[in-house]
Amino acid sequence: MASRLLLLCLCVAAAVHLAGARDAQEQRALHPSQPSPALEDWEEPSEWTSWFNVDHPGGDGDFESLAAIRFYYGPARVCPRPLALEARTTDWALPSVVGERVHLNPTRGFWCLNREQPRGRRCSNYHVRFRCPLGSAFLSLLGPKQRCCVRIWMARRPLCSCVPLGCSPDTCGCPNHMLLGSVVTSSGRPLSGARVSLRSQPGTVAISDANGAFQMPGVCASGRANVSAQAGGFSLGVAQAQASSSTSSGVTIVLEKLRKPYLVKHPESRVREAGHNVTFCCKAAGNPVPKKYLWFHNGTLLDQRELGSGAHLELRELRAEQAGTYHCKAWSKAGTVRSGSAQLTVLAPGQPACDPRPREHLIKLPDDCSRPGDSGPTYLDVGLCPDTPCPGPVGSGAHCGDLGSRCCAVRRLESREIRCAGYVLPVKVVAECSCQKCLPPRGLVRGRVVAVDSREPLSFARILLGREPIGFTSYQGDFTIEVPPSTERLVVTFVDPRGEFLDTVRVLPFDPRGAGVYHEVKAMRKKAAVLLDASQSNTIPLGELEQEAPFAELVLPPGSIRATDGSPYTGTVEARVTSVDPRDLTSAVAAPSDLRFVDRNGELAPLRTYGMFSVDLRVPGSTEQLHAGPVAVRVAADQIRMAGHAEALRLWSLEPETGLWEEESSFRRQGSPSPRVRREERVFLAGNVEIRERRLFNLDVPERRRCFVKVRAFANDKFAASEQVEGVVVTLVNLEPAPGFSANPRAWGRFDSAVTGPNGACLPAFCDEDRPDAYTALVTATLGGEELEPAPSQPRLLPTTVGVTQPYLDRLRYQRTDHDDPAFKRTGFRINLAKPRSGDPSEAHGPVYPWRSLRECQDAPVTASHFRFSRVESDKYEYNVVPFREGVPSSWTGDLLSWWPNPQEFRACYLKVKIQGPQEVVVRSHNAGGSHPRTRGQLYGLRDARSVRDPQRTNTSAACVEFKCGGMLFDHRQVDRTLVTITPQGSCRRVAVNRLLQDYLERHPPPAPADDPATFAMLAPLDPLGHNYGVYTVTDQSPRLAKEIAIGRCFDGSSDGFSREMRSEAGTAVTFQCREPPARPSLFQRMLESPATVVLDDIRREMGWVGRGSPRVPRTRRGQ
Repeated sequence: MASRLLLLCLCVAAAVHLAGARDAQEQRALHPSQPSPALEDWEEPSEWTSWFNVDHPGGDGDFESLAAIRFYYGPARVCPRPLALEARTTDWALPSVVGERVHLNPTRGFWCLNREQPRGRRCSNYHVRFRCPLGSAFLSLLGPKQRCCVRIWMARRPLCSCVPLGCSPDTCGCPNHMLLGSVVTSSGRPLSGARVSLRSQPGTVAISDANGAFQMPGVCASGRANVSAQAGGFSLGVAQAQASSSTSSGVTIVLEKLRKPYLVKHPESRVREAGHNVTFCCKAAGNPVPKKYLWFHNGTLLDQRELGSGAHLELRELRAEQAGTYHCKAWSKAGTVRSGSAQLTVLAPGQPACDPRPREHLIKLPDDCSRPGDSGPTYLDVGLCPDTPCPGPVGSGAHCGDLGSRCCAVRRLESREIRCAGYVLPVKVVAECSCQKCLPPRGLVRGRVVAVDSREPLSFARILLGREPIGFTSYQGDFTIEVPPSTERLVVTFVDPRGEFLDTVRVLPFDPRGAGVYHEVKAMRKKAAVLLDASQSNTIPLGELEQEAPFAELVLPPGSIRATDGSPYTGTVEARVTSVDPRDLTSAVAAPSDLRFVDRNGELAPLRTYGMFSVDLRVPGSTEQLHAGPVAVRVAADQIRMAGHAEALRLWSLEPETGLWEEESSFRRQGSPSPRVRREERVFLAGNVEIRERRLFNLDVPERRRCFVKVRAFANDKFAASEQVEGVVVTLVNLEPAPGFSANPRAWGRFDSAVTGPNGACLPAFCDEDRPDAYTALVTATLGGEELEPAPSQPRLLPTTVGVTQPYLDRLRYQRTDHDDPAFKRTGFRINLAKPRSGDPSEAHGPVYPWRSLRECQDAPVTASHFRFSRVESDKYEYNVVPFREGVPSSWTGDLLSWWPNPQEFRACYLKVKIQGPQEVVVRSHNAGGSHPRTRGQLYGLRDARSVRDPQRTNTSAACVEFKCGGMLFDHRQVDRTLVTITPQGSCRRVAVNRLLQDYLERHPPPAPADDPATFAMLAPLDPLGHNYGVYTVTDQSPRLAKEIAIGRCFDGSSDGFSREMRSEAGTAVTFQCREPPARPSLFQRMLESPATVVLDDIRREMGWVGRGSPRVPRTRRGQ
């Protein structure tokens, strides 16, 4: 047996010897036309490596760095200390032959810069090789201990056999072999202090040095050993060694940084009948990827032995007591994260999921439809079906999503007629509801990215959703994002292609029910570059306020700056350090993310900031980024006065994929290093951080005193409950405390945004129960580009107007922004965030709710206390014959008279009407069927809009009036060119029509009916036309967004602009001249000049009285 093993060992050794000799011969071989220098030309025995090429010319040039070669080819392919380096083009030409200037350094590598080449020439593609000391070319068959160890695979297990003496089966190895390895990060940076081990041997075998390198003697070169490495803050890395010569092997182990888990799929609400099955699904990402999930029902942990601990929770044969809320927690070595809650509704057998009786839904009728003797507007109940989900089909319980989603929708409509002044108004009301197939909601976000300082658009910026690129902004900075299903936080990054602006990371609120939301994103310009000497200590102040001390400073010690491969960088550094100073209130709009982190329980928690900063270090004149670390961040202790905040202050970095802040380090107290401070030494809080892949940092304190603020938005300042506006973005900014309260001197501490739904919005904020003025807030609201106005606080604070009862209102100290200065903009309000006191009934129903009472805040009725906003553009009126709630796309009903014929694509059309006259005028568009045989003459709807004054021109205003676009109707069988009639109210006459529009209408018959000089009539064009015609058309997946964008273009008078300032001379379709109405004589004077019966008849006619026999408006209510 021993002789057989000896023979086997000799055969293996001979094979290894021949392979090594062949490798050495191949390494010494060159291209036939380029012979290698002789070995005797070198004092030390050496040889050339093979040729390497890791980069291609492009950008700044061609770079063949030694660190990159070791990373891609393995550390064992090049010796630790090369003697020389040779570079040739891929055509085997020397740099001097092609006339290019290059740089060669055996310890760093090769580089060629395009800017150093002769004019009109760029660097060629080079490959390089290194001269290394000559090592052992083959394995000694019989070493000093006369042994040879080989691995023999038998029965799928590696066995060790060594001959003739000195080895035992327990210690298999090759004593003259060496495993050379390196541990690097995913970016190629060497990682020191990593613990390296072999899969076959427990425990640490080696530790990587300062260059990330390690050695393992005795590991067989041909053994393909599995090597693992681990280091603090990184996940476990495993790689397989590869033979590089007859006696050596190499391995590169890449360690990924630990990343806290985050949810990419949340459980979704479900409706099931008792006895059926349901499946909830969670999915989390991170490094390592979470494998363990815990499931909770109404906050109670479910039995893992019965239901498992996977990403799916399957409940079979449901019972009534299993209804409630469900959520999951994903766990990994890096941390825990909690999902959003899903509601499970369990219906009893035979219980209907959809009530066939419609709920009340009031719409406002035109003013001329009011009954005699009534004051205020008239409302009609047209009914609605709640868009609640219905049970999925049988067999859908095993799926994460319901197949063929069904919801409570309209089953039948009934036609009614309303008698108005001189005409009959048709209307269709909901008569019956039932479970119908419904379209899945698609959240849509549109907006524009502009510079915070100049409002210039961020053109062609790259858009990232998490880490995935999804498109670019337009030339005007516009963008559209469709929200992926099951998204809780929409994290979007805008990257400026020119590099002039910081990467803009935003968490954009959206409407999960499918309505569109518009955002204006402010991008922050990078600060001007300063040049630093990497060999010197550099201190950079952080703060943007003039005549104010910086809120912190960044200290870069000598030698702390490194290249991306980890090698020290010596030379000049171009540094751009941009800070967000919370002492400047205007900086809140440009602050990144939403100041949240994941706490130990896996829940999202808020932070209060003391300042943010971004660091950009580069090689001058190059796009190559540099790293630094560890560097110090020093905060003056006198900047932090709130009790407990100095001890709780932490340094955080932003994870751009999740939009969450992750802790980097804590702070410690230290004295001032300046010898000038004598009488009273200045105390600093110092923390350390490494500047690598993450470049955005934050000085924050986790805050536990939290609450919610309830806000609603309305169509006008009447604040009618039936006229709430959805899709309004409400923003709450925590301000510095009121004067006299000893706290941190900041203008703002955090910010939050939410989108109003059918029951308003609840915004998180900091609050205090004992000191009402400990926290204050500024609250604003926008809809598209329109800023909404809150309820007034002057001349007298009225609880019924503000929406908050006394005495809580006095404790909150509500003040609109124009409270002290009537000339100030009325676009927000300030309040003290006084937490409701337990046991006080006057503070138990809003508008401020405790942190654990989010559900009570969300479900609070409209009669409970809340803060109010109203639209400034309230002089608008919209009436649809077929009711449709634009904020709820699922309320769409298929009917030939529907204003929007396609529920998946909404096309908004506007006409710009110019008014010449001293008064603002209400302009109405009457929209009826024009060319379709089944709708000709039938009303689609009415639109009223008051003209807006042009600030640049006197006695001139203009109105952007919506009309029903021409095109296919619901049946998709034949187009209809809507008959649109534009009528200004008052004494007006048409004086001009846009020439291009008139030519178009003449070339596309039939013409509109008889022309009235007091109106403008047309058959709606089928083409989108544009601003040159005075017509503005926008198609979008959200009707509200389509209208907001079209209005912005109409105000601006362009096809791609956006404005809220009327430009009456640009892009006008038709012009009317309106005279100021003459003064009306008094009633006494009229009775003197005319018989009493004639005067009474005139009064009845003016009031719209159509006689006692007129039918009453069905199911109507009076306005408040």
